[in-house]
Amino acid sequence: MRRRLASVRARATLGTTLVVAVALLAAGTAVLLSLWTNLSDQAGTQAERTAREVAAELAAGQPYRALSLDDDDRPVQVVTEDGTLVAVSEHLERISGTGTDTVRPASPPTAAPSGDGERDGAGAGAGEGDGDSDADAEDDDSAGAAGLRPGEIAEDPSYSDGSATVDGESADYRFAAVEVETEDRGTLTVYAGAPLSTERTAVRTALTVMLIGFPLVLAVVAGVTWLMTRRALRPVEGIRREMAAITASADLARRVPEPDTHDEVARLARTTNETLTALEAAVERQRRFVADASHELRSPIASLRTQLEVGAAHPELLDVPGAVEDTVRLQNLAADLLLLARLDAGERPAEARVDLAALAREEAAGRVRVSVDAEPADVSGSRGQLRRVLANLLDNAQRHAREAVTVTVRREDGRAVVAVADDGDGVPEADRERVFERFVRLDAARSRDDGGAGLGLAIARDVAERHGGTLTVRGTPEGGALFELRLPAV
Repeated sequence: MRRRLASVRARATLGTTLVVAVALLAAGTAVLLSLWTNLSDQAGTQAERTAREVAAELAAGQPYRALSLDDDDRPVQVVTEDGTLVAVSEHLERISGTGTDTVRPASPPTAAPSGDGERDGAGAGAGEGDGDSDADAEDDDSAGAAGLRPGEIAEDPSYSDGSATVDGESADYRFAAVEVETEDRGTLTVYAGAPLSTERTAVRTALTVMLIGFPLVLAVVAGVTWLMTRRALRPVEGIRREMAAITASADLARRVPEPDTHDEVARLARTTNETLTALEAAVERQRRFVADASHELRSPIASLRTQLEVGAAHPELLDVPGAVEDTVRLQNLAADLLLLARLDAGERPAEARVDLAALAREEAAGRVRVSVDAEPADVSGSRGQLRRVLANLLDNAQRHAREAVTVTVRREDGRAVVAVADDGDGVPEADRERVFERFVRLDAARSRDDGGAGLGLAIARDVAERHGGTLTVRGTPEGGALFELRLPAV
């Protein structure tokens, strides 16, 4: 039992720990994903801010050379519509994850001569020519290739992840791409990056905390569960020890300790004690039954032996009728004991359809001073056992009646009712339950010489209960006894 209890504690601890581990793993994963997403969004916002600042300068006509591209931590690329790199931040040595991995402009920017808005070399290359060029001929109000008007910056940026090497240091970046439409250089895309090192460091720190904290939490959960389970099962061990002692001593008067709680263990202890009480009562009843049966059997056997011994010594003195009578009494008593044994063993009655009215008339036939008033009332059960009930009730009534016995059969509220009444002295109210106990005889009329062993009414009630019914006794207006058998009607 100790091993089983330990196993219960181990299973409870393991199960609780596994559940908590799964919950912590799911929660930790969700936290890390949420943290990474939020920090990546923040890096994207920073990259977008940088890209929009450069795009605003391009929309205002700022030359490539004059763009604010000197932030060492923020790599920036300016790419034309055909993918040509026209401007890039200083110290950028390598880049990936943007529109182009080029880190040198297509043509080095040159100083723009003063005059009518001429741009640097890259800009001149894009806008060279006389006033009759196709670019100047375009309508200023027409939209660019990206659906933007000159000087307009796209509202929705695009994001991508990549890496870059700036001034000899490589890192991962979150890039934002912002399109801008210029008057003389067409549609340009600005790529700006924000480093993800801070975000990765935060995620790694959180992961480290979880890897250290989760085992500690699981250890605490396992320890607490082990101790709480041990404490909860301690009363069970007390119940086990007491049950083992009861089994070893066969003392059914002992009871297991009941915890002063209202949980399942306390209910188990109470149920165990109730079972012990019922078992003690059953064993005691069995002991009394055996003792009473032995006592009842001793008398006819002794009488029969005496008569046979006298007959053997003096044949002329052999009382044959008396011997036959004792033999019949012995046979009836043995049959009663056998029936009680079968009933105690839980024998289920047959499920035949029985008409109590016809059965009452058959049993009353041939008996003196017995009248029957019966209407059809069918029940389901054993015809032989129900006949035995009616016979026992009629025997008891005739034994106590002065002049008449009345049998009534009727249906009442879905039940078949058989009432057997006599005009005798009745049964005192204090003894109306005792008469159904085995081997109980209330007066001299219930004597062995009169043929009663005190089993008839006990058998009748047991049979009634096995058939799902009841057998009770009360007084009649005339002062006699009225026994009522109630069974479920078919």
